[in-house]
Amino acid sequence: MKTVLFLCVANSARSQMAQGLARHYFGDKIKAFSAGSQPSGHVNPLAVQVMADAGIDISTHTSKSIDVFDLSTIDLVVTLCAEEVCPIVPGKVKRLHWPITDPAGANTMAAFATARDLILQKLRDEFS
Repeated sequence: MKTVLFLCVANSARSQMAQGLARHYFGDKIKAFSAGSQPSGHVNPLAVQVMADAGIDISTHTSKSIDVFDLSTIDLVVTLCAEEVCPIVPGKVKRLHWPITDPAGANTMAAFATARDLILQKLRDEFS
C-alpha cells in the first residue's frame, strides 16, 4: 500500500480535504495523511462543511506540521499550493504538484466545493 502525504502551507483546507477524499475513495490502495509547512492549528470550518456535504467527515482532523512525519516512510508527496510558495520536501520522495487555489481566500462554500471537486478529479486521475 502506497503512503501519500498531501501538503500545503496551513494544512487547514486543501490538504485536509485531499486526505479525507483519498481515505474515502482510495483507502484500499493508499494510506493518506496531510500536513502543512506552517500549520494553522485548525481545520477550516467551511472545509469540514463542504466535505460533510459530500458524505465525508473530517471534523476530527487536526492541522499538523510536516515535521511530525518521518519522510522516509512516505512514498508520494502531493503539494496543493497555487498562489503561495509551496513547502519544500527534502529527500528522495516522489512528488506531484496539483496547483489548486486556496478556497480560504474567497471564504465561500462555492470556492471550497470547487477545490474539493478539483482534488477529487486529480485523485481519480492518479489512483483509479
